Amino acid sequence: MQMPIVREGKGWVTIPEMLVRSAAECGDAISMQMRRGKRWEKFSYRELLDIVQRLAAFLKKKGFKKGDHISVIGENRPEWCMSYLAIQWIGGVVVPLDPKLTKTELKHIIYEGDVKAVFASERFLDVIQEIADELDTLELVISMDPTNGDLNDIPAILEEVKSGIPHEDVSLDDLAVILYTSGTTGVSKGVMLTQKNIASNIDAMYQVFIFSVGDTFFSVLPIHHVFEATAGFLNPINAGSTIVFARSLKSRVLREDMTAVRPTFLLVVPLLLEKIYEGILREVRKAALPKRMLFNALLGTSRVLNPILGQKRASKALLKSVRAKLGLDKMRYIVSGGAALPRWVSKGLEDLGFPILQGYGLSETAPVLTVNPPCCPRNASVGLPLPGVQIKIIEPNIEGIGEIAAKGPNVMIGYYKNEKATKAAFTDDGWFLTGDLGYFDADGYLYITGRKKSVIVTKGGKNIYPEEVEEILLQSPFIEEVLVLMGANPHTGEPELQAIVYPNFDKLDEYFAKEGIQSPDETHIRRVIAEEIKRLSESLAPYKRPKRFSLRYEEFPKTTTRKIKRYLFEQAVTEI
Repeated sequence: MQMPIVREGKGWVTIPEMLVRSAAECGDAISMQMRRGKRWEKFSYRELLDIVQRLAAFLKKKGFKKGDHISVIGENRPEWCMSYLAIQWIGGVVVPLDPKLTKTELKHIIYEGDVKAVFASERFLDVIQEIADELDTLELVISMDPTNGDLNDIPAILEEVKSGIPHEDVSLDDLAVILYTSGTTGVSKGVMLTQKNIASNIDAMYQVFIFSVGDTFFSVLPIHHVFEATAGFLNPINAGSTIVFARSLKSRVLREDMTAVRPTFLLVVPLLLEKIYEGILREVRKAALPKRMLFNALLGTSRVLNPILGQKRASKALLKSVRAKLGLDKMRYIVSGGAALPRWVSKGLEDLGFPILQGYGLSETAPVLTVNPPCCPRNASVGLPLPGVQIKIIEPNIEGIGEIAAKGPNVMIGYYKNEKATKAAFTDDGWFLTGDLGYFDADGYLYITGRKKSVIVTKGGKNIYPEEVEEILLQSPFIEEVLVLMGANPHTGEPELQAIVYPNFDKLDEYFAKEGIQSPDETHIRRVIAEEIKRLSESLAPYKRPKRFSLRYEEFPKTTTRKIKRYLFEQAVTEI
């Protein structure tokens, strides 16, 4: 089936034109807000447009012009967005910087990305200024926060510049953004996205979801990532909605902010949803017995009635108070992307009445390729292709699994100054190769099985998708992280499937205390993990079951998008 369209799009326009249109249509509506101290700082669309025009006038005065590359680094906040929009206003190219990168990595991107100026929040001023001292090509650093005259800063600029300028003549084919990826292979590439790439993706999402003036997007994902930048920043700006920036990811602060604004749209990654779900279960366990009994009774009733009433209506009605305590009682859409969402998490939250929708995309596709339609989600899948997006499976095997390839107006034009990588990313007839493996069901819903580079082929010719096995093992409360890979049997040298496990030590401590085990050692831990792997693996075909595992006592090294760096763990597991 095709993606259900709920309304006509607004049409593809450049980012400056989009801001002008939204300011004209929604002038006094709040574009973005953030709690600072005891008060909420708010900016209407008219005020946002004025600030962007004045910041752009400053950039022009400093000699920056159309096509210049300018970076932004900082926390999720209004000034990050204002800086981004001001760069777009003069026809510049935004090069977002990841705050988690080291100085060496930042310097490399600034140099390789031909960055001439950087907008930085106070936290990153020192490191960016050090880089500026070392690179003649970096001409200007602008602070998002007051600097008492030591540097150019946004508050001082807005005091000085009282009138803005018209936006540059920008076309849909012009380069808008260069995104440097943090790949699990250790290689970073600059993804070039045009105005059309971004505009088409925004317009497609507008056709699939209903949101407008009065809706509130709650911004928690890192805004330099394309998922949040396109879907959580530009997307609401296009529709005249309000963006509320979270002050922190600490549970208490998140709850304070969410209960204050009652958001209607939330973009998340699976890790955040896991934390939300675990937090709910933790609160239930701490509650008095009558409250626990009531919760379990309501949950059981909703599970029975949901299939009858459809659309999780029973859960939404019976468990509204649970969601209200989190500030999520008005939530209409929770869209999860960036990684596979464990089924136990999505099922648990759906039973509580949360509207969970999985999607799929990449930096190279601006980013959304597929999402589950709100009317008919299948959350074991990543949904249906967005309007205008084509997806096909290349060289499917007998199970229909093959590499996912994409075409559409949202697909990048290539990697910056890397023709070899660009050529390798596309087929001869123009299909973008995602590197992900998947298949379609009979109704056209897409399912992801893993990464092409990480697929394991057994001696018998069977394909094992490590991510599939890992998702099963992560259902254990005692396994925090796991990596499945092919190793060698330490006795015979024969290849076999193995796992490296980082346990959930808090859950293990609770278990050992409950069992009366004092001073547990590694033997106790290994026994529990072995039992869990054996129990959970029973749902897998025998050749997919790990034969051996080793323990880690610290988290796996990850990319800044929280994906395990698989390439660091290609050696065999030798522990029994």
